[in-house]
Amino acid sequence: MQKKLMFLCMMLCLVLAACQCKQVVKEEPPPPPPPAPEPAPVEEKIVLNGIRFDFDKAVIKPEFVPVLDEAVEILKKHADKKVEIQGHTDAIGTDAYNEKLGMRRANAVKNYLVEKGVNADNLTTVSFGESNPVADNGTKEGRAMNRRVEFKVME
Repeated sequence: MQKKLMFLCMMLCLVLAACQCKQVVKEEPPPPPPPAPEPAPVEEKIVLNGIRFDFDKAVIKPEFVPVLDEAVEILKKHADKKVEIQGHTDAIGTDAYNEKLGMRRANAVKNYLVEKGVNADNLTTVSFGESNPVADNGTKEGRAMNRRVEFKVME
């Protein structure tokens, strides 16, 4: 009888072990991701086309007057913007001469813009002379492209 009791206890332990209750943990879904930040407002991009000059000249060519007139309208519309007018030359001539020629070109453009109503306080001029070519100074076409004035909108 003791063996039966022992056998019965063992069976009871096995049955209880097999039927052990699992604790069910209710999993909560992960919190939703934070909302994406709103995109920054897009500023209107200001594009000011540059102009080109004849060799050793600082006279605005008639073909570039419409480009400058468009710049006038843009700059009047964005009267809060500061603009740097950058004069450039080709590599023919001395550095000192080209520096002065680049400045004469930048000033010619500034004077035109001011005469058309752009606020002079928003315009600065600088000359890079021959130091920033955009094309090969070894060709006639390249030199023509380097004789230019460009606009840089300052933030």
